[in-house]
Amino acid sequence: MTDYKGLLDRMKVAQVELLAAAARSQTLPSDGALRKIADLEVAIGALEHLIDDDALPSR
Repeated sequence: MTDYKGLLDRMKVAQVELLAAAARSQTLPSDGALRKIADLEVAIGALEHLIDDDALPSR
């Protein structure tokens, strides 16, 4: 389970870093940056759900 929680933490950090970079920019984020932020949001939500439901295989 700790492998999955570690992955979850890394994905959250990556998303926060992308959001912080977008906030610092004087322009709108690129489509690619927005896609990465959105993709991470979906993946984070899915992984949190699986962790909460204890539905992940043990390692």
